[in-house]
Amino acid sequence: MGKSEPRVARHRRHRRVRTKVEGTTSRPRLCVFRSLNHIYAQVIDDTQGHTLTSASTVDPEIKGEVVGKAKTDKAGVVGLLVAKRALSKGISQVVFDRGGYKYHGRVKALAEAARQSGLKF
Repeated sequence: MGKSEPRVARHRRHRRVRTKVEGTTSRPRLCVFRSLNHIYAQVIDDTQGHTLTSASTVDPEIKGEVVGKAKTDKAGVVGLLVAKRALSKGISQVVFDRGGYKYHGRVKALAEAARQSGLKF
């Protein structure tokens, strides 16, 4: 197994998920990307190919808040922020795209925080 094998497998899973999961104007897609140290979330309208809003651990608004926290807690903060930004743009319903990652740990923490903030999915 080479170093790129897990990444290739994730891309394969993500492509498989994306055949079923599509963001529309009325119900955009909440997409999650997880790197080694950071987590990123975007709300995307796939019909137009536009990112409507986004949030991440490198966001200046929450950068000071996430310093010194565990990665799962950082993901929760990102979930709250992306939900707040989506709701402020009038987006209340999304479809969740886990990006080929397991619904576990950081991905789950982000999703649950977004749900608690009022996003429905």
